[in-house]
Amino acid sequence: MAQWRVLLLGGASGSGKSALSYPVARARGAALVEVDDLVVALQSITTAEQQPALHHWLTRSDAGMSAEEVTAAQVALARAIEPALAAVITNHLKTDLPLVLEGDYLLPAFCARWTGGAVRPVFVHEPDAGQLERNYASREPAAGVQRKRAADSAHYGDRLAAEAAGLGLPVLAARPWADALDRLARAVGD
Repeated sequence: MAQWRVLLLGGASGSGKSALSYPVARARGAALVEVDDLVVALQSITTAEQQPALHHWLTRSDAGMSAEEVTAAQVALARAIEPALAAVITNHLKTDLPLVLEGDYLLPAFCARWTGGAVRPVFVHEPDAGQLERNYASREPAAGVQRKRAADSAHYGDRLAAEAAGLGLPVLAARPWADALDRLARAVGD
């Protein structure tokens, strides 16, 4: 199997995407783009009136929202940025420069359009809200306990994993961490 040129690494917040993406990008000499950075860039050149889904989390809080409502807002934002994601992927395929693109806003249906050959999608899944809460505490200790965020993230992650599996895309269990990089390499055929 040919090696990938673009790795799409999706999954919910706190699932371990960054812990995988940085070493993979270094090992492959690939550029690393975090989708959150694209979101910030797009927010800086649009308004909430022009792109309400893109600006949702800048104008609202998740307080009082159900996990399903949070997921719906995440999906709407993800769909709003798909043209930018497609442009980045296309650019890296044309220039033959390897890329790891990772983020919460990679949706399985979008990633499935790119499967085959040089583009490989993988979704990292951590279903345990308690583990997600511990992950947040480890990386963002000043933020305090983030129980609701972890529960919402687990719900969103379950949806992403189910959709990915339904589309035949690889779903990588976040744990055990010790062999996650090896399992990721097998999932993308490296």
